[in-house]
Amino acid sequence: MGERPLWTTQELLAATGGALHGEVRSAMNGVSIDSRSVSDGDIFVAIKGDAMDGHDFVVKALQSGAGVAMVSRVTNEMFEAGAVLQVAEDPLRGLENMGRAAREWSHGQIIAITGSVGKTSTKEMLRTALSASGLTHASAASFNNHWGVPLTLSRMPRNAAYGVFEIGMNHSGEITPLVKMVRPHIAIVTIVAASHLGNFNSLDEIAQAKAEIFSGIEKGGTAIINRDSEYFDMLAAEAKRCGAKNIIGFGKHAQADVRLERVALHPACCCITADVMGEKVTYKLGMPGEHMALNSLAVLAAVKASGADLARAMLALADAAPAKGRGVQEKLSAADGELLLIDESYNANPASMGAALALLAQAKLGKNGRRIAVLGDMLELGQFGPQLHADLAKPIDLYGVDVLYAAGPLMRNLWDAVPTAKQGAYAASSLELRHQLLAQLHAGDIVMIKGSLGSKMGLVVEALREKFTAVKKDS
Repeated sequence: MGERPLWTTQELLAATGGALHGEVRSAMNGVSIDSRSVSDGDIFVAIKGDAMDGHDFVVKALQSGAGVAMVSRVTNEMFEAGAVLQVAEDPLRGLENMGRAAREWSHGQIIAITGSVGKTSTKEMLRTALSASGLTHASAASFNNHWGVPLTLSRMPRNAAYGVFEIGMNHSGEITPLVKMVRPHIAIVTIVAASHLGNFNSLDEIAQAKAEIFSGIEKGGTAIINRDSEYFDMLAAEAKRCGAKNIIGFGKHAQADVRLERVALHPACCCITADVMGEKVTYKLGMPGEHMALNSLAVLAAVKASGADLARAMLALADAAPAKGRGVQEKLSAADGELLLIDESYNANPASMGAALALLAQAKLGKNGRRIAVLGDMLELGQFGPQLHADLAKPIDLYGVDVLYAAGPLMRNLWDAVPTAKQGAYAASSLELRHQLLAQLHAGDIVMIKGSLGSKMGLVVEALREKFTAVKKDS
């Protein structure tokens, strides 16, 4: 017998309560909401977004190989293109019901992660660490919102030993419905920091919103919380109130259950000595930065709590790599040698900016090279935005940044706060800034690029890669 499909027709109908028109002709082994990346047999869910409606792409998805399309309205064109599952409500509700059904079937250990910084990197470390012990399913990219979480659940193989889910939020109340779908055995809070502060009145309110992750924890579950956080006691109390039996603190704190004892920071990795609940361990993490080292402690705590093999997990962490736009380092060829690109362009808040600038400081300069920070606006900080941008002048100085290139109206506050000697160029947008930057780079430089997703610093990364070709890695 071959492997069972991810979904059978009967399971899909039972989960969604939909009516099937036509015949599903291929095994349903995937779920997609993007017609551009549909694979053969996928269930295509026609979600209506802010800018586009998935119903407009149903025919394309079916013609591209989707086994069935989940819709709320049906056209003759859809009928002719393939099988259509019509649900009474918005297809997003159907996807959520699929996610709940998949979670109900699961016999694996389920882990959920939230925090102002480090969610995706911690998720990727967990994927790597737990895969050494069994089949591990984890969310792709940063699928951590109202459609990303149910999509990830609906894709979870029946025989997965571990499921790792990232849960994000912009406003109070957003985590609760998502974590109630995921129902984790283990819930991790990486750190509480000034992210999305424009939607909150204080850091206290952000902490309360992050604490929502415990509202869906399975009774008797485990909460893993940053022990160095001023909100540790509050988060631990909330976790217990919601039914968590075990509270594990991680960090540098003397009372941390998983404690960092020593870390040797290298340009491309870390060597870590830690106390893991009374067990002294030493391991290599294939990702640079103290912030990564600290979050790897949360990973080891989750490995212990889930019953996975700690020794195998630590060996696997040597092969961990940063996610796209979150510290990926790449050598690029310049006319007279090489320069190093550190791509931190995916997102930004004050805490992650500090971590990225520390990473820039650790990287090894080439001959006559400069440490160059290319920074775009940190968004969703509300009234605190101008001051929080100006405050970055301190880490700019602390971490020895030689030249600052700044883009965006909020970054003007930082530009005005740094010494003239450090000012490379300022522009209103990343599009305008890239030409000034490219004209002034030379071999030996280290260029770190960071900003909120909406500031489009990825355009600067792409421009560098277009002008300077990647250096081939040794085979």
